[in-house]
Amino acid sequence: MNLFLLLYVAVVAAMSVHIFLRDTYSPQARMAWFVVVVLVPYVGAVLYYFLGRNKLNRRATMRHAQIVATIRAKAARYKTPRDTVEALIHPDFAPAFRYATSINGFQPTDGNTVELMADADETVRRLVADIDAATDHVHVLTYIWLDDGTGTAVAEALMHAAQRGVTCRALADGMGSRAFVHSPLWTRMREAGVQTAIALPFSNVLNTLLFSRIDLRNHRKIVVIDGQITYCGSRNMADPEFRTKPRFAPWVDVMLRVTGPVVTQNALLFASDWMQATNQPFEDFRIATVPPQGNVCAQVMGDGPTGRGGATPQLVATLLSCARREVVITTPYFVPDALLLGALTAAAWRGVQVTLIFPARNDSWIVAAASHSYYRQLLEAGCTIHEFQGGLLHAKSLTVDGTVCLVGSSNLDLRSFDLNYENNLLVQDEAVTRAVRERQASYLARSTPVSLDAVRAVPAPRRIFNNVVATLGPVL
Repeated sequence: MNLFLLLYVAVVAAMSVHIFLRDTYSPQARMAWFVVVVLVPYVGAVLYYFLGRNKLNRRATMRHAQIVATIRAKAARYKTPRDTVEALIHPDFAPAFRYATSINGFQPTDGNTVELMADADETVRRLVADIDAATDHVHVLTYIWLDDGTGTAVAEALMHAAQRGVTCRALADGMGSRAFVHSPLWTRMREAGVQTAIALPFSNVLNTLLFSRIDLRNHRKIVVIDGQITYCGSRNMADPEFRTKPRFAPWVDVMLRVTGPVVTQNALLFASDWMQATNQPFEDFRIATVPPQGNVCAQVMGDGPTGRGGATPQLVATLLSCARREVVITTPYFVPDALLLGALTAAAWRGVQVTLIFPARNDSWIVAAASHSYYRQLLEAGCTIHEFQGGLLHAKSLTVDGTVCLVGSSNLDLRSFDLNYENNLLVQDEAVTRAVRERQASYLARSTPVSLDAVRAVPAPRRIFNNVVATLGPVL
């Protein structure tokens, strides 16, 4: 018994020292791991070894640092003069755009057009038409690619483009598209001349388990066509029926079609991921200045586990601090860190109307439980919460004061904050923001409000369960 107690103390002490030496951990993450190690020391030690890191292995991290330096240097070639930037951005939102610039080195650019796609059908139709019209190159990056109607239509368009001499590159995440990258359609794409690559593959699982995390993922959704058109949003290459999880369908997404100088930023972001996956040099990409196409100011923001920690919650918190009247947010997965939760409640306490729209039925019971643990704080601060009833609301969108919007792949959860590579488009334009805000209003029309009384009436066992899950969120 004494030996068992001594071993327990030794394991807890050793693991605790390691946990509290992690300067990059948030206090919330440290506490979560500490609780796990104290309660289940041997299992906790194994879990910490495999899941306690949020970095790639050393070689991949060094490679990524070199790529990021290259991309930042190339982005500087398209730098907008400071006085021009200051003239472009409304003073109320200048801090948010300056913060976004610090992440990738991308700056706000004028002269863009941004169209909100009406629905999934229009997205596929326009995307396939743009690929069919391509003359130089098509680059596609997605987290989930299925061989359903959408996935097959895009694959067929890429094959046709490649056969007429267009350089086509298709990059899919190794986990999200694990079935597709072993499918006959993926093989056909490669045989037809489409260059294919897998982001964060499972080619060496043991190496990944020992020196990285197996659940570090590339969650980005990027399409770049001829360096002139880009698509950005929440939609994967999959039908809304999403046959891998049909009982939660339809997946409800938001997608933007963009032209103009900001396309170059998404092109650079795609190039960084392709270079990481294939070791191809930057010189293999044809990236040039794109002439103005409209009058929308926009900026790309991409982040990931090998970048600066906390970039997404800090950007959203900055946008919340800029708000004067209204903020509306849609996200399927809501597990905020302390900064974001504080920014949301602070905005509501100072009189900003903060509206949050989540799916009523979530495909992740862990996320659902953790999300519900925050409802009371949010509602007591004056935020309003609505639960979408028409499927799984997968759209990631944020609108501020009818002037600025953020649309992309980032969820407001710890996985997107710490473990996923994400991309988003920050837009300052009243017409575009109005369109996104109207789309959010359509979600509200299909949602049920959550009352503070109902949250207070949740039985104690359920509240305890939700709070435990939220506490262990950084581990899960």
